[in-house]
Amino acid sequence: MAAPSSSSSATNIMLAIHEKKTVSIDLYRPLRNYIAFTYSEREAQNLEDDLQTLKEMRNSIERSSAADSLPARRDLLQSYFKALTAVESRFPISPDKDHVNSVTFTWHDAFKNRNKASQQNIHLEKAAVLFNLGAVHSQIGLGIDRSSVEGRRQASHSFIAAAGAFAYLRDNTATKASIGNSTTVDVSVECAGMLERLMLAQAQECVFENTIAKGSTPGVCAKISRQVGLYYEEAVAALNVAPLSQHFDKTWVSHIQLKADLFHAEACYRYSLELHEKDEIGEEIARLNIGITALLDAKKSAPRGASQQILEAINKLEIDLNSNLGRAMKENDRVYLMRVPPVSSLPSLPSFSLVKPMNMNDVLDASKDKMFASLVPDSSAKALSRYTEMVDDVIRTQAEKLQQGSELARVNLKEMNLPDSLFALEGHSVLPTALWEDVEAVQVCGGPVGLQGELQQLQDLRRVNHELLVQTEELLQKEAAEDAQFRSQFGTRWTRPQSTTLTKNLLDRLNKFAANLKQAGDSDGKIERSVRDNMALMSILDSRPIESALPTLAKPIMSLDANEDAVVGALKQSLRQLETLGAQRAGLEDMLKDMKTKDEILPKLMTSTGSYEDLFRKEIAKYDHICEDISQNLQAQEQLLLQIQAQNSQFASTFNVEDYKASCEKCYKQIEAAVAKYREIKENINEGLKFYVTLQEAITNIKQQSSDFVMTRSIQCREMIEDLQRQMSGLSFQDGRNASTHNYPSQPGPASRPHAPRPQTPYYQPPPSGYGQQPPPYNMRGTPYPPQQGQQPGPAGHEYGQPAYPGWRGSYYNPQGQQPPYQSGYYKQ
Repeated sequence: MAAPSSSSSATNIMLAIHEKKTVSIDLYRPLRNYIAFTYSEREAQNLEDDLQTLKEMRNSIERSSAADSLPARRDLLQSYFKALTAVESRFPISPDKDHVNSVTFTWHDAFKNRNKASQQNIHLEKAAVLFNLGAVHSQIGLGIDRSSVEGRRQASHSFIAAAGAFAYLRDNTATKASIGNSTTVDVSVECAGMLERLMLAQAQECVFENTIAKGSTPGVCAKISRQVGLYYEEAVAALNVAPLSQHFDKTWVSHIQLKADLFHAEACYRYSLELHEKDEIGEEIARLNIGITALLDAKKSAPRGASQQILEAINKLEIDLNSNLGRAMKENDRVYLMRVPPVSSLPSLPSFSLVKPMNMNDVLDASKDKMFASLVPDSSAKALSRYTEMVDDVIRTQAEKLQQGSELARVNLKEMNLPDSLFALEGHSVLPTALWEDVEAVQVCGGPVGLQGELQQLQDLRRVNHELLVQTEELLQKEAAEDAQFRSQFGTRWTRPQSTTLTKNLLDRLNKFAANLKQAGDSDGKIERSVRDNMALMSILDSRPIESALPTLAKPIMSLDANEDAVVGALKQSLRQLETLGAQRAGLEDMLKDMKTKDEILPKLMTSTGSYEDLFRKEIAKYDHICEDISQNLQAQEQLLLQIQAQNSQFASTFNVEDYKASCEKCYKQIEAAVAKYREIKENINEGLKFYVTLQEAITNIKQQSSDFVMTRSIQCREMIEDLQRQMSGLSFQDGRNASTHNYPSQPGPASRPHAPRPQTPYYQPPPSGYGQQPPPYNMRGTPYPPQQGQQPGPAGHEYGQPAYPGWRGSYYNPQGQQPPYQSGYYKQ
């Protein structure tokens, strides 16, 4: 009946459905006899291949074994179902003497194999094939290794396909297969619906596992896990009522119940993490208590033989919940002192479904198959097509009337501002949807109060950039001072270029950065002033809920006849009646669709000996009573709307609704202005943060280059001092003693140095790729800096009269003509 997953993870254990079993049956001979008798022997011979193919497929269905390839089994079931669709439209299988009456399909119940059903129609056969198709998809999903993201994605897709097969069974075949005395529970509408929910739960669970693996936020994980629990809860609800309540093994039911409780608690746990981040400690404690209670109830109700893996997962989650609860209670007692709300006051946990049943219409569409294509009873086919058009026309006309009635009610109520006016009277004023969404977006971002923290971020980033500039400038100044000291000590013998000559471009760039930073500080000041000046305007956005800031509709202070309660009660009663009429329309529309689904006229057409028109009139009359009910519903609504208009006029005059509307409009405009100002300031702050981050990257880059420059100059300095000391001690080479200055040739030859010189350190050795480099800000290039046009880097060697590395005499920071992004105007002025 069900098999556990082989995954080592406790929460990974899932269920798969076993296929239904059947008994052997011969379709070939009865169908061939029908063709030969109804059409001709020649037609039977022409369709020999199709008959053999159908026979082979049925035999393969009967020979199901565990060794079969699941994908091949799936393809076989899909092909056989399409073949049955072709058979259904051409061969009337029933006990009737003029039909194919020697075929009886027998299938055993998948969950209680001793139960079986036998029917002389094709509906049971089609239902059983659809059931097995869903079962095979579930087995494919269970067999996939879910230890990787891709594996979980494939498993989820298989469970979605299984849900699609069971949904197709429920909507198209289950009702027909359940007609009569011989039927099984597994192909009933209730069982197919339950299995659809179970497969969706397992598909959503795979999505949840991937969400956790990807490190999604606690809020997202909470919504997805809550939907897993809801799907399992829906399956449990179906299992606890007839006809399923006594049909399934208790361990099977307990597995689903434990999963429902586990994922409810998981959602509470994830949601509490998000609440903790928001410092909503009171609700966090309440949610943790709910999760712990759910797990305790689950363990109490778990029967013997319950899955040990799920119980271990429950115990682990319980430990995490208790740990977080203890921490939250301590923090609340010592710091927050928040009131823990009662469970009854908490809204339902938010949920979000990322799965839905696969649409099987295309997969099971037999219109393009050529099996028995030549065997079309022309008169019956045309008559059936005509009758179907008649039914579709009736349903389309009535559906349009129902939709127009619902739209008319909606428009009238909106014009009368109902039921919002009544909500306002009860203290539950409502914002327009678009404005409410704008306010919610502001509150999610922290609201006006949160702007202070972002302003502090701007100040911190500006301070960090300033410190980097100072550090870089001090680095260059220190090197210049050392160079000046040695130049004073050695005089004309100190022949290398002055630091101020080489660092001019560096210092110019630092000065530009400093100017940009000063201008940014001025912009920060403007934003801070804007926040202070507009805080009173924006403070309304911190109201939680925002509806608490709206005006309320109150009873008049002076009343002559004291009939306010009667006016309100009559209006509410009329609105409840209008709601009832709307629900009736929805039920009538469902009845129309249900009648069409069950409207099986083909057997009657194929056996009819009278006029098709008479048969059509008789059959289409089945829809007359629903059409009459729709007409009465619309007439009743029309009268009720007139009554509501009169009652609303009296309500508006009694409670001075016009003044309330004017107050609401004024408040809406205030909220709109506050939202607009908040967005403007928020956009400016974001632009500032972006500016400072980009500038910090640029300053870090130039600081690294300055460090490289200082290091190279230090190496130069040591080597030059060593050469000068050798000269003064009489240890220098002959060509050095003859030289009146210490300018060395660019490339000394072998003859110029009679003794082998020691290896010299190159003036600048570029660091390895990626070493000490920051990513270039936006349009800044991360390539070596080229010299100016006309300059080429000198050869490696002791050339104290040359720059230490290319680029010192060129555009040091950016290639010529390229503007850095941080000069492009930070903030909207």
